[in-house]
Amino acid sequence: MSRRTAEPYKIKSVEPIRMTTRAERERAIAEAGYNTFLLKSEDVYIDLLTDSGTSAMSDAQWAAMMRGDEAYAGARSFYRFEQAVREIYGFQWMVPTHQGRGAEHLISRILIRPGHVIPGNMYFTTTRVHQELQGGTFVDVIIDEAHDSLSDHPFKGNVDLVKLQSVIDRHGAENIPYVNVAVTVNLAGGQPVSMQNLRETRSLLQHHGIRMWCDATRAVENAFFIKERESGYAGKPVRAILKEMMSYFDGCTMSAKKDCLVNIGGFLAGNDDAILQAAREQVVIFEGMPTYGGLSGRDMEAVAQGIYEMVDDDYIAHRINQVRYLGRQLVDFGVPIVLPIGGHAVFLDARQFLPHLDQDEYPAQALAAALYVDSGVRAMERGNVSSGRDQATGKNRRPKLELVRLTIPRRVYTDRHMDVVADSVRHLYEHREEIPGLEMVYEPPTLRFFTARFAPVKTACQVRT
Repeated sequence: MSRRTAEPYKIKSVEPIRMTTRAERERAIAEAGYNTFLLKSEDVYIDLLTDSGTSAMSDAQWAAMMRGDEAYAGARSFYRFEQAVREIYGFQWMVPTHQGRGAEHLISRILIRPGHVIPGNMYFTTTRVHQELQGGTFVDVIIDEAHDSLSDHPFKGNVDLVKLQSVIDRHGAENIPYVNVAVTVNLAGGQPVSMQNLRETRSLLQHHGIRMWCDATRAVENAFFIKERESGYAGKPVRAILKEMMSYFDGCTMSAKKDCLVNIGGFLAGNDDAILQAAREQVVIFEGMPTYGGLSGRDMEAVAQGIYEMVDDDYIAHRINQVRYLGRQLVDFGVPIVLPIGGHAVFLDARQFLPHLDQDEYPAQALAAALYVDSGVRAMERGNVSSGRDQATGKNRRPKLELVRLTIPRRVYTDRHMDVVADSVRHLYEHREEIPGLEMVYEPPTLRFFTARFAPVKTACQVRT
């Protein structure tokens, strides 16, 4: 008999949370325009909106913050941060940014010109916007299995080398500044990329003289999946697997708010000195000095400490298994989710959950709103709203995956919280035909999922406990 394990930490400080009434939640979601991003956190019971900046920091991280050197230039804290990146990721240089999109902004401005094409293993919202603002066009080269929520492919984040070669042949290597490979792939359901695929992609791109860049936001989770699923890696520590992964890239953008277990921070890292020089010039304009990049010294200390903590094998095993604990309950209930269960979240398949809704009635947005009303659990839409509109036609892109992301913050909630979430999702699934679609009543020009507002197509959600 396999024994159950517990969290690899003790709780030293607690933050009280309050369960609101259904009437309060109905009022709150209506005031928020049925957009969970616009809810006040004090009205949320269990917050699964994102794992970005929502981690619980360790006692060592809090202690490290007291060492923060707040010098405007050349702070000791920067050099500790830089050393951690070199040691764990293997890149020679690092430029701090306030968060991951700051790094995306820098690399896009440095490398992308109008007419450029940037292949990648599925889009990410802010990444694609930065590419488009520089005149570039994103092209999806992920394997087909990534768009199938029921596929059990162990590495659904893999780059399709045939698709990638076709893009190179069609546009020319000179028009591809880099290929962006995310590890793991958020919008595919937190799905990993295999080490073999990284090696093969690197070989193809080296042949054509094209850079290979990494979105390393959840690379530690990817390393865990390689350890678990790929031959030859079972006996290797996650720390070593991560470093091998990064060795195939020319550099990375990083949101430290995920893997690195902090509330703010990011960085751009790499090995090309020309890109470093350009990054140092650009970061001064948009972020801050090259040795702080929009972060305080204490922030950099917390990130540096978090980088060492994130590659602890016991920690990352628990992190992945807590996500699975929730996902397996939903599978047992018959709820349609993205399989295999990913690294940072459980993704509900809203098209299968709410088959009575057309995709232009925003079923994922509607399901996220209904979940909040039912239990106070805040989740995030990852479907038609997030995908945005086609620049040429002005129509919704209507992606194959219409998902609700139940994102698990690191070291924050217990499995009892996951039980509450599972019970609410099961209840909604049993009454799914009562959930109405939504219409968009306000749409911003970019990244509409953050601030768009909606109204029920017919009536407010009437699902009752």
